[in-house]
Amino acid sequence: MGFTAVRQAVGSHKGTGIRIIRKSLLVALVVLLIGGCNSTDLLLDSDYNPRVNWGHHQVSEGETLYSIAMRYGWDYRRLAAANDIEPPYEIHPGDVIRFDVEAPESHSATRSGSDSASQRTSSPARSASTANEPTESTGADENAYRGSRSNNALQSTGEAASEIDWAWPHSGPIIAKYSSDGSDVNKGVDIGGDAGDSVRAAADGSVVYAGSGLLGYGNLIIVNHSETFLSAYAHNRKILVDEGQNVGQGETIAEMGDSGADRIMLHFEIRRRGDPVNPMQYLPRR
Repeated sequence: MGFTAVRQAVGSHKGTGIRIIRKSLLVALVVLLIGGCNSTDLLLDSDYNPRVNWGHHQVSEGETLYSIAMRYGWDYRRLAAANDIEPPYEIHPGDVIRFDVEAPESHSATRSGSDSASQRTSSPARSASTANEPTESTGADENAYRGSRSNNALQSTGEAASEIDWAWPHSGPIIAKYSSDGSDVNKGVDIGGDAGDSVRAAADGSVVYAGSGLLGYGNLIIVNHSETFLSAYAHNRKILVDEGQNVGQGETIAEMGDSGADRIMLHFEIRRRGDPVNPMQYLPRR
């Protein structure tokens, strides 16, 4: 779609009033930006959280259904059902993912466990937890990590505590908290540390994305934990796991870095049914 369509949209309402003309122009521009040219700039704006229900996305090399669902605010199971994609949710470059369709009632976001990402074939296990560990502060970091897992210190409510046993992915200081209001939106928590520090899986799960294709996240890992929860680990210096690999809580999955960021940090998110939630409601109290 080009700017000719914009001119046509305005011309088609000639004589019906300036309000309709402006509305048509706006709609045409939105379609131009999102539907026709597949620009993601608007959709990746940090202030834009709701699920996108219009337009489409053409799959590029290295993208997965999980990363696309996360980008556009969808639960991956619902997006798969809406596009008739069956488990294990494989997509290929050139495929078109539509957002202007809705999943049938039989394909809700709470599908059976057999449809979860655990069906993906795991790659051969490797000892990522012992690879590339920092040599100077490993002991202190390990002790702090273990201390953060006290179940008696959970500050979350029943659902979070009973379904997932969460742990901190890094013991560094919190440099930015979750925020969903105003102009300073943060979909997770930012944790400080040093380049090369171990980034650990916050809970048992399966790696469903490991790459750098999601704008603004740098080297990103997404782990699927259950029918409901995903976690994301962004700005890594080095990714130490592969897609499809099962990981255990506390296993080192990456090295901390500053990819896609202006400082060294770990940006950590917990997503419930595709929507970002405050990780502090789920993580143990420090």
